[in-house]
Amino acid sequence: MCSKDSVMECGARVHRLCGKETVNIMIIGAPKEVKDNENRVSVTPAGVDMLVASGHTVLIEKGAGLGTGISDDAYVAAGGQIVDDVKDVWGKADIICKVKEPQPKEWPLIKPGQILFTYFHLAPAPELTQAMLKSGATCVAYETIEGKIPGSLPLLAPMSEIAGKMAVQAAATYLEKPLGGRGILLGGAPGVPGATVFVIGGGVAGYNAAKVAAGMGAKVIIADISIDRLRELEHILPSGVITLFSSPAAIKETLPSADVVIGTVLVAGARTPVLVSKADLKIMKPGSVIVDVAIDQGGCIETIKATTHSDPVYTVDGVVHYGVANIPGAVPVTSTYALANASILYLRSIANKGVIGALSEDPGFAKGLNVAGGQLYRPEVGKAQGLFVADLSAWLNG
Repeated sequence: MCSKDSVMECGARVHRLCGKETVNIMIIGAPKEVKDNENRVSVTPAGVDMLVASGHTVLIEKGAGLGTGISDDAYVAAGGQIVDDVKDVWGKADIICKVKEPQPKEWPLIKPGQILFTYFHLAPAPELTQAMLKSGATCVAYETIEGKIPGSLPLLAPMSEIAGKMAVQAAATYLEKPLGGRGILLGGAPGVPGATVFVIGGGVAGYNAAKVAAGMGAKVIIADISIDRLRELEHILPSGVITLFSSPAAIKETLPSADVVIGTVLVAGARTPVLVSKADLKIMKPGSVIVDVAIDQGGCIETIKATTHSDPVYTVDGVVHYGVANIPGAVPVTSTYALANASILYLRSIANKGVIGALSEDPGFAKGLNVAGGQLYRPEVGKAQGLFVADLSAWLNG
């Protein structure tokens, strides 16, 4: 904070004047995640320290960090305040910072005008979209914020990296015969070939899946629709990885040889296109495994549905389906810090400048706005659900 500062009231909002700079004073709430086996937490003690140093108050629900191994005392030492009742966190906070989308039990706790900063994945979730529109909250989605490099998704990338790597671990596990798989070791054995892993989508998650699968000794094929990206993958992946231009015909030709299919297709903010149909399962090997990392955005496999870490798989036409919608939640000690390191500067910007101020000065950040004041602002969600999309520039200038 500034050494010479003064505080003034401006409506219901308190500002701190630091020389010529005006900084909002916000209450930021971090509730404990309630999704099945979601062990991540949205802010770390280091993040709390940064926010408190800027003059803000940070409320942490009691035990919110325990899944990641962060004690309440660690938050207090950083300047945070521990709150016993989650209703007080939601009731007092100007900004709610989470990891996963608000769950139905949390919807009644949202206040009109409250800023929600988290993953939303609205396009395939009309019920969630309607709940956010009715809430009157301002919903800024991690997954649609763009970075300085065109097309980059800085708050999605760290979780995509982890999910891509973990997808291979999951596939290796469910290839085991007692778990419903073919009974093939992903990396094979001397004189015995390993599994064939087909990765659909060459983005961050796909690259990491291919790299890990190749490192474990599998035969890897990775498909993408961008020739430039395929050219890049040729350079950065191990030499044995086969790159493939993605088309419906190429996918159908590859599926019969695949022991594992990992779907990682992403269209930022949009419903994921379906690239493997139910009919395609008939040409796949019995006991083969599908892992659809794109499940948060609806999935690229027609037969995929969201599952949980408690009940992660089911079988359709002899093919094992893994559709866990919060894969990185299983490794919170890694993923909490990866996410918090990427999100804290954005969170601090919203707290310091207000949501309109923060988004107005950064066009990539502005793309994170999905819902505000009962209006939808993300075109891809509107297209997926047939909803009116309001003018973002009018909101920013309003």
